[in-house]
Amino acid sequence: MKAVVTAGGRIGGEYARVACTTVKALAPVRGASMLDRVLDALRGAGVTHIAVVGGAEVRAACGERVERFIDEGPTGEENVLRALAAWSDDEPLLYATSDLPYVHADAVSDFVARVPSDAIAMALTEHADFVLRFAGAPPAGITLARERVVNGGIFSLPPRSRARIATVATGFFSARKAPWRMARLVGPLALVRLATGGLSIPAIEREALRVVRHPCIAVRKCAPELAFDADTVAEYLHACENA
Repeated sequence: MKAVVTAGGRIGGEYARVACTTVKALAPVRGASMLDRVLDALRGAGVTHIAVVGGAEVRAACGERVERFIDEGPTGEENVLRALAAWSDDEPLLYATSDLPYVHADAVSDFVARVPSDAIAMALTEHADFVLRFAGAPPAGITLARERVVNGGIFSLPPRSRARIATVATGFFSARKAPWRMARLVGPLALVRLATGGLSIPAIEREALRVVRHPCIAVRKCAPELAFDADTVAEYLHACENA
């Protein structure tokens, strides 16, 4: 099994001061960087080949721990495209973000085991499970058709799917936490459904199939650890205190 991790994100202000770095993936959480935790989780889940997209500091931090390193581009969108091209499209690919401070191998393995072999899949956590697991954490999640869920930071891409999603992937990865942005990606009908409270998860899956021309699913009830990403200094501090 092969995987790619995007690790080009930067932080500033209070977040960078507290983390003592401007590279989010390298922010330490109880003795290990967030990138370290993601790499360990992937290895523990059986991933044999890992590629990382990042800058010089990330390259130095990876050392010999990964099979391939890809220099980052000038934008996050470019980094997504470089990540999609990290390995041959003839094989399945796990795509992970690098700011998952609670991630562990069992959570990744459970996700992989429940992904259909022919589907583009995203991990999804029930909001109630997230709140129970991360008491006192900053609010998280999106509401779709009166149902609240939290998007995960790991995705599964089947063989021969990357070329199809490349044109929409950059928008999708940046929009995954904002329902209106997700709806805009799949068309005006989805925006209407969102505005009227009718944009459900199955509706997004159907619209994604229409746009991408490949089965797209949300893997429900994934481990909350796949959905806690340290986007803000408050989330980072929560991880430093509890991970």
